[in-house]
Amino acid sequence: MTDMKKLLIVEDDAGLQRQLRWAYEGYEIHTAANRDEAIAVIRAEEPQVVTLDLGLPPDPDGTTEGFATLETILQLRPDTKVIVASGHGAHESMLRAIALGAWDFYQKPIDIDALGLIVARAFHVHALEAENRRLADRAEAGAVLGGMITGAPEMLKVTRTIERVAGADVSVMLLGASGTGKELLARGVHESSPRKKGAFVAINCAAIPETLLESELFGHEKGAFTGAVKTTEGKIELAQGGTLFLDEIGDVPLPLQVKLLRFLQERMIERIGSRKPIAVDTRVVCATHQDLDAMVAEGRFREDLYYRLAEIVIRIPSLAERPGDAGLLARHFLTKYAATMQTGAKSFAPDALAAIDAWSWPGNVRELENRVKRAAIMAEGKMVTAADLDLADKADPIPINLKAARELADRKAIRHALARAEGNISGTARLLGISRPTLYDLMKAYDLQP
Repeated sequence: MTDMKKLLIVEDDAGLQRQLRWAYEGYEIHTAANRDEAIAVIRAEEPQVVTLDLGLPPDPDGTTEGFATLETILQLRPDTKVIVASGHGAHESMLRAIALGAWDFYQKPIDIDALGLIVARAFHVHALEAENRRLADRAEAGAVLGGMITGAPEMLKVTRTIERVAGADVSVMLLGASGTGKELLARGVHESSPRKKGAFVAINCAAIPETLLESELFGHEKGAFTGAVKTTEGKIELAQGGTLFLDEIGDVPLPLQVKLLRFLQERMIERIGSRKPIAVDTRVVCATHQDLDAMVAEGRFREDLYYRLAEIVIRIPSLAERPGDAGLLARHFLTKYAATMQTGAKSFAPDALAAIDAWSWPGNVRELENRVKRAAIMAEGKMVTAADLDLADKADPIPINLKAARELADRKAIRHALARAEGNISGTARLLGISRPTLYDLMKAYDLQP
């Protein structure tokens, strides 16, 4: 869509039409004297703003044709800002026009300066709404890596890093607390890489007993041990041509670490009970919530294996370090579970939103999802409360005791408000109790985006 601001003036009085045409500067002006001409311009030019005289021919003394024009414009272009004018029954016309979807109203005789301000504001609001729709469409289209829902710069930095390294065939290590989305990001690495047509094979090394983990990874031959009734491929083989995700790599026992190191060096494996080497071409992505540096220093994790796995290390911030994301994710989970479980809860009460913003989320996204799922079931009305989330009286306010914390507090408050208002600038300003110009200045100063 062009950046040119297009204004359509619908006015049957030729003299007034000329006056209005020359009253505005900086706009691409189009004019129409009747309904047919107006609709033709709407179809061809798609103006963002329309000034519409309700008294149009063939009944210039009435408003029937004007209201019909208004309805048709909004049917064709619902986002158009239509400013209606009439000198006939102004109050009744105003109420009806607004009810039909008009953006604003002014009464004849026309004050050019006042109308100019209304038109300028209409273009500004239209541009903001268009930007909000663009951002929403981008989010729904999965523009953020792996379909991850986030608006936090800390997390967007992580996704951009992953997008840069995905194309390089190197091992990636994801470090972060439990529940921060490590597997989701690992899938993002796979889906953004040239191996995306291959299999994504995940294994949680902490969930499998040590005696079975080797078999799960490397496979076994028939008769290799009691119960091995058939030859079975391991996870590494199944990831041929794709990506192998080793979750909780820190729980791999030392003896198995040696065998895993040999595979990473030679890209060859041997099944349990076999001496035949098998070549495997797979990319390895691993993750852990443990401090591997400390484990290496204590001798609980091999240093040579660590450097094989950690060619690229990416640290994932906790949910508490991503202001605003808790609110975004909570809305997503509520919509998801309200639909799948057919519950009546559709939104969050103000106390629930405040509690979500203030809670530290030690269990991260996993804890948030579980609380919202439970709340969707337990909520008695259409709104989920802090009590439904089991967060009533639990969320402590964020302490601020130094002047140096002012900027940090401002950033967090603005990002929480942006998330709660779903990126709407006017709504965010109202939540913060400041004007939109002040909010714009703060966002510019802190380099924040809606």
